[in-house]
Amino acid sequence: MINIFIADDHPLVREGLKKVVKQSTIDIDVIGEASGADELMDKLRELEPDILILEIAMLGKSGLDVLKEVKDSYPDLPVLILSIHPEDRFAVRTLKAGAHGYLNKRSISEQLITAIRRIVIHNKKYISQDVAEQLVSSMDMNGNKPLHETLSDREYQIMCMIASGKEVNEIANELSLSVQTIHTYRFRIKEKMKLKSNVEFTRYALDQNLID
Repeated sequence: MINIFIADDHPLVREGLKKVVKQSTIDIDVIGEASGADELMDKLRELEPDILILEIAMLGKSGLDVLKEVKDSYPDLPVLILSIHPEDRFAVRTLKAGAHGYLNKRSISEQLITAIRRIVIHNKKYISQDVAEQLVSSMDMNGNKPLHETLSDREYQIMCMIASGKEVNEIANELSLSVQTIHTYRFRIKEKMKLKSNVEFTRYALDQNLID
């Protein structure tokens, strides 16, 4: 039996995942679920799942931050990332941070069980062809990275939030950081990417398909 744990802040998504598992197989069991990062870490102290299915955009803390926290505390626990975002936005970053796979929520019904078995039984990462190509590109054979690839995970996250139109106060509240810290990140991002305004942030992000 493969025991899985689901961490997603949307109850309907958690129910949908459990439904897919129940209807598709008899050898996979959901042994726990959490709606936030703190609840997840508390429950992982009591349970021993074979794999964690983690939403990258949970409320209160970045999924990338949660992923790193999980990998620090439970380095042998495989993590399959779920996201509504296309693979080209976060997949490579999550894999480099220690995830064993990245699955777009639109593909859950077709790919979830395959992904779980590949990761747990075969001890292999689960990635799409598009992600595989991105990983090859990210090796930077010729030193020609897109500007956003020079950003840290936190800088990239904040850049996308600014580009999507969120105010500094809103970003600070969502990430549990001070307003001054967000301003510092914004300045650093502008320096690295040679951008002068929020409008240029948005234009760049749209051109690179980093936001909708």
